[in-house]
Amino acid sequence: MAVIGYARVSTTEQNLDLQLTALQAAGAARTFADNGVSGSTVERPQLAKALDRLEAGDVLTVWKLDRLGRNTRHVLDIIENIREQGAGFRSLTEGLDTTGPMGTAMLTIMAAFAQLERDTMIERTRAGLAAAAANNRHGGRPRKVDDAAATRAKELKGKGINASDIGKMLGVSRATVYRYLL
Repeated sequence: MAVIGYARVSTTEQNLDLQLTALQAAGAARTFADNGVSGSTVERPQLAKALDRLEAGDVLTVWKLDRLGRNTRHVLDIIENIREQGAGFRSLTEGLDTTGPMGTAMLTIMAAFAQLERDTMIERTRAGLAAAAANNRHGGRPRKVDDAAATRAKELKGKGINASDIGKMLGVSRATVYRYLL
């Protein structure tokens, strides 16, 4: 029996150290890690390698259940695949261990709650964006040039003044001038 670790971070700016340390402390003989790969992505090369490496009696171990996937159905499919190989699954943070029937039942419940949490977060984000748009507030960086300045830039361009000089007159970069002239 071997403990096989799997770690994942969604962006390259995130750090795997916390997960790798926890997996090492849990006795992982080998750890596979996907860096900069979303949990909702089906193509996770290191997870595929970890699953291929599993043998009967091995236990695939993750730091947290959401590292395996974001979608309940997908997580449960992966766990079923692991079980069919005669291996087990363990999540350190949630304390889940599918080597027994209670662990399998708890895993199903935890995966459902993880999906609910993610769906709720997405719903709240969309509602917040809709409310902001209704109040004429939009995300992103504020405009450097208002409509009057954009009109002025077009007039100056029509008089043959180059974009660099227009930018100096308006106090913006040449690229900003081009953005409003096109």
